[in-house]
Amino acid sequence: MSLCSHCIAGVRHEGTPEGQLTKVGGVDTYVATPSGDYPKDKVVLFLTDVFGLKLENNLLLADDYARNGFKVYAPDYFEGDALPEDALNSGTFDLGSWLAKHSPDRAVGIIRSVQTALKAEGVTKFAAIGFCYGARPAFDLAFTAEIDVVAVSHPSLLKSPDDLEKYKAESKAPLLINSCTVDSQFPLEAQAKADEILGDGKFAPGYVRTYWEGCTHGFAVRGDLSDPKVKAGKEGAFKATVEFLIKHL
Repeated sequence: MSLCSHCIAGVRHEGTPEGQLTKVGGVDTYVATPSGDYPKDKVVLFLTDVFGLKLENNLLLADDYARNGFKVYAPDYFEGDALPEDALNSGTFDLGSWLAKHSPDRAVGIIRSVQTALKAEGVTKFAAIGFCYGARPAFDLAFTAEIDVVAVSHPSLLKSPDDLEKYKAESKAPLLINSCTVDSQFPLEAQAKADEILGDGKFAPGYVRTYWEGCTHGFAVRGDLSDPKVKAGKEGAFKATVEFLIKHL
């Protein structure tokens, strides 16, 4: 199990996060709340890349989803030890040693603690939107029917075709995958395999894959918005995810 150099590459985006950092089920969690009315029994779990809550890009993106009518919870499943922002593009960070301390299995347990607390407050439906690392726990929770909708962008740590076949066999959660041209974690071969296994109505709950030409792993969170193709990919993946959530959550 490993990540890639593109997992810690990208551009910091400008803006001021509008949500709040609070404890949910004992877990530090960034919470973004819609300004208008929204369904109180449905939430979106924002499952971050390796930069977690330390990179404002993640918080700004969570805010964007909240502006579209979803209450969003981004749990710190790295327990304060997400990659520091200065690791972005550093080329020297020991990603392998860091990953050994932060297994997706541990992240799943932390996310479950957040879900348990939210269920006690009346939440009955959960969507998981996973970016890079966050796709792995999103899949794992879908395998055990703890998530109702899954949307992942440039997913990492998935095994193809194993996890795709397992998703088809065990999950009932509609699945959206936002994919791109350059992605060693979810390359073109894996993208084609996903379509082969899940596409053309083979996965009854629903399957959609978008493909963003000219984009690189990380584009949906850390893409260089001065590049028109990357900007189109980031905005397109966001729009596709919002539409998928509106349809299925």
